[in-house]
Amino acid sequence: MIKITQKLKQQLWWLIISVDYDYSRIAIADHDLTDDILTLWLEDKHDFKNSLDECLQLDIKAREFAKVIKAENLNSYEGSKVHPTKNFVYKARIEINTPLKWYQNDAAVIEQQWAREAVLRTILTQLVETEAAGIYEQHFL
Repeated sequence: MIKITQKLKQQLWWLIISVDYDYSRIAIADHDLTDDILTLWLEDKHDFKNSLDECLQLDIKAREFAKVIKAENLNSYEGSKVHPTKNFVYKARIEINTPLKWYQNDAAVIEQQWAREAVLRTILTQLVETEAAGIYEQHFL
């Protein structure tokens, strides 16, 4: 679960409402990854902004971004391995590199885009599911 502040939750809800709950309209205008933080600037595809200052800035801890990459199996592939002592072949996930090193060094531009979109999708899903669960608990429990 990715931690986001209450203020950011409210800003994300306003963005969701402004795109009429059509999540495919939410675009990543730009991004930046430092050692500690992945920053995504979000905007409505139907209302492009003139500068990043007008976009919603979403800061995610790099370790949480790495968890999403690993959970989505973006830094690995399914392959065959040979057991080191018993000489039989078995299927396994083969990690290309650690998640952040994979993103920075190994991933193609499109794979990097998929990783950023996966973290955005994870956050939006988490936001909607936690709010829906909260509403259910308030009204039915």
